[in-house]
Amino acid sequence: MKTPFVTLQKAREIVRENPTPFHIYDEAGIRRTARALRAAFSWNPGFKEYFAVKATPNPFILRILREEGCGVDCASETELMLAKAAGFAGHEIMFSSNETPDAEFARAGAQGAIINLDDYTLIESMERMCGVPELVCCRFNPGGNFAIGNDIMDMPKDAKYGMTREQLTQAYRVLMQKGTKRFGLHAFLASNTLTNEYYPTLARILFKEAVQLHRETGAKIAFINLSGGVGIPYRPEDTANDIAVIGEGVRRAYEEVLVPAGMGDVAIFTELGRFMLGPNGALITTAIHEKHTYKEYIGVDACACNLMRPAMYGAYHHVTVLGKENAPADHVYNVVGGLCENNDKFAIDRRLPEINRGDLLYIHDTGAHGFSMGYNYNGKLRSAELLLREDGSVQRIRRAETPKDYFATFDFTDFRFE
Repeated sequence: MKTPFVTLQKAREIVRENPTPFHIYDEAGIRRTARALRAAFSWNPGFKEYFAVKATPNPFILRILREEGCGVDCASETELMLAKAAGFAGHEIMFSSNETPDAEFARAGAQGAIINLDDYTLIESMERMCGVPELVCCRFNPGGNFAIGNDIMDMPKDAKYGMTREQLTQAYRVLMQKGTKRFGLHAFLASNTLTNEYYPTLARILFKEAVQLHRETGAKIAFINLSGGVGIPYRPEDTANDIAVIGEGVRRAYEEVLVPAGMGDVAIFTELGRFMLGPNGALITTAIHEKHTYKEYIGVDACACNLMRPAMYGAYHHVTVLGKENAPADHVYNVVGGLCENNDKFAIDRRLPEINRGDLLYIHDTGAHGFSMGYNYNGKLRSAELLLREDGSVQRIRRAETPKDYFATFDFTDFRFE
């Protein structure tokens, strides 16, 4: 069973000041998650989490994570600007981009970020725009399929990211000639995994590659970035990952591979977005319409513009009807938004309690890649973001868009909007 972090009573209080739909985040949950992650990797003195800004790009959220000792992983100039505004500087920032414009290298260099190169050919662009730093990370793509046991988790060979093994060696050698003294190694091989074996398996692959790279090139490996990919249980029947078990699995691989090779000083970095924020955010929306045709529909005031994942991926997000948590789920509904697209559905043939107009629906696990993937199709406006503080107060950390925002980038010379 999934339990909302907001009760019906609290939601009604919030709605008086902040009309639905809105995304809301749980500060206490965010801090608990960050502390559990840090504890799981406390065996590694250099450990640092670089939160993936793309998951939840809000400075209030980033500031909480910074207070918990996290860094940030940025993928664009705008995210670098956001990181700076939230107080991150220097090596608290990892810049992991691809197809990178020159201007973004310039900004990353100016902010002192650790640059994570996606491709060998980007060395020239980096050097031209910000010089060659003493610390550089390179992204590895092993190709083929990535499997844990007999289960294929993903297919790196089809991913646009990272360098081949041969390119990685060449990049290290060229960078050393240009003045780089310390290196990072990074890889992302699977997304949203629900197994405690993902990180340890990935770590063992990267640890072995790091040892070989060191032997081949003499490069000093300063850190290994396990990136993201640790998933969350979107469905009630899913078993959550145990971050303590994951951390211990990585420690065993570290002791078995890196320590005997004389590399027991390598720092471990992570780059988690979904794991850190996903369960600590929700989309709250109001039932505004019923439709009775070939199926039973409940129309809500949110749509795919507020939460794209179900429409884009067919992703499951659990739905709780606030105040009816213990009522029998004896109705079958499609819960839908108002876009002129048939995939604008938050739930399909979902068993739920009876829903009446005015009921508040709590859509779980939207804290990562929820608001951030929003858009303005059909002229829909993006919602507010709220923060449930540890003391129970609620802070608006982003106001809802208005029509004025939607029209702001037009040239109005020949038009007049009322």
